[in-house]
Amino acid sequence: MKTTAIVVASAGTILTGFLAYALYFDYKRHSDAEFRRNLKRDNRRLARAVREESAAHGAQQIAEIKQAVQDAKEEGFPTDPDDKEKFFMGQIAKGEQLAADGSSNFDAALAFYKALKVYPQPKDLIAIYDTTVPKDVLEILAEMVGQDTSLQLGSFTGGSTAGSSSGGADHHGVE
Repeated sequence: MKTTAIVVASAGTILTGFLAYALYFDYKRHSDAEFRRNLKRDNRRLARAVREESAAHGAQQIAEIKQAVQDAKEEGFPTDPDDKEKFFMGQIAKGEQLAADGSSNFDAALAFYKALKVYPQPKDLIAIYDTTVPKDVLEILAEMVGQDTSLQLGSFTGGSTAGSSSGGADHHGVE
C-alpha cells in the first residue's frame, strides 16, 4: 500500500472513532439520568475549585500588596525637593516601562505608588494615573493606596474634603 492510502485510512479510522464517541456521549447524555447527574456534579466541582482558587489568589495578592506597601514605607522616601523630583521621575519612568511591556503589573503599580508618595498633590496625580495607566495596574495601585493610611488624598480614600457634598463617594475609578 502507498503511504497516502495508509494516511487516509488512518485519518478516516480516527475520524470515525471520534464521531462514534460523540454519538455515544450524546446518547448517554440524553438517555442516562445518572450520567447527567455525574456531569452536573463534575461541573459544580470544577466551578467550586475555580472559585476557591480565585479567592485564594486574591487573598495572596492582598497580602503581597500589604507587604510591598510596608516595605516601601520602611525604605523611606526622599525629603529634599531635588531628590524628590529625581525619585519621582525615576519611579514614573520605571512604572511606565513595566506597564508598557506588561511583564509585571505589580512592580509597575509599586513604582507608581512610590512616585505618588513623593508627589506634592497626590490627588491630582491619581487623576492623571486614571487616564494614562492600564486598568490592571490601576487596580493594584488602588489597593496599595487603600492600604496606606498615611497618604492624604481627600475624597479618594473616603475622607471628606471641604466643599465635597458627596461625603467621599467621588472615586474617579480609584477604589
